Amino acid sequence: MSITVNGLPVPLPSDPRVSLLDMLREDLHLPGTKKGCNQGACGACTVLVDGQRILSCLALAVQYDGRAVMTVEGLAQGGELHPLQAAFVEHDGFQCGYCTPGQLCSAIGMAAEVKRGVPSHVTGDLSAETIALDREELRERMSGNLCRCGAHNGIVDAIFEVYAETEAAE
Repeated sequence: MSITVNGLPVPLPSDPRVSLLDMLREDLHLPGTKKGCNQGACGACTVLVDGQRILSCLALAVQYDGRAVMTVEGLAQGGELHPLQAAFVEHDGFQCGYCTPGQLCSAIGMAAEVKRGVPSHVTGDLSAETIALDREELRERMSGNLCRCGAHNGIVDAIFEVYAETEAAE
């Protein structure tokens, strides 16, 4: 039994009670994914599994046998920051930085949801073929990721710059 983490196959822990979060942090020494509340309420532990965002503190590692997990450590490619990471820097989308890894992974998963046409609570037209990623839609979709230090507006600006412009260009 194994999973792929950031492009590399790794064995699953022998103890089926180990959370995906603890496996990433303690077994694989990937400290980017944060343990915030450990109850699924803050979003600090958000990672991508097969491109979809999940809360790794609520997931058992063994549930993801054969799947691909992407953490914040896997976002940069070839020494280049992911465009969203660069936008976070440009827009000062972090202060303490604790929520940043979860915010980044969640935003990437959120953008994929929008592209697939998955509606949110505030989506106006549920029959529309495309969803406009305006600031209200973005804030609703990112509401599960909490920022406690005050960088929220910079986070929204960074995500909006990368994904709203991308959506408008397509």
